[in-house]
Amino acid sequence: MIGRIHQVVIDCPDPFALARFYSALLGQPITYASDDWVVVSDGNIASGLAFQLAPDHQPPRWPDPNHPQQFHLDVMVSDLDAADGPTLALGAVKLDGGRNVDRTLNFQAYADPAGHPFCLVPRPPSAAAI
Repeated sequence: MIGRIHQVVIDCPDPFALARFYSALLGQPITYASDDWVVVSDGNIASGLAFQLAPDHQPPRWPDPNHPQQFHLDVMVSDLDAADGPTLALGAVKLDGGRNVDRTLNFQAYADPAGHPFCLVPRPPSAAAI
């Protein structure tokens, strides 16, 4: 095991509005909010759904393959640098982007073997060890 799910990240034009919807739908609180990132989860140390600002977001038109579903996974790891090699060995491809979001959270973006983006993110101190 290299890591575990940290967040499922959903791009949207209004993160707080979509988080309020899912908070009510799932009966879970909003545990973090900034202008461009809002999290809904069981608590501030639990994994959950994250809503990311995408100003030019084009919503999917299911089942239209020209406007497919859009999201990415955040995978929590103990050490970003140590996880890089094993992740690439599994067939992932490193993508541009990563490191120094809001000067507090580092991450590295990858594509899975089918091209879907995902990010490795460091385990926050409040989360259980991996």
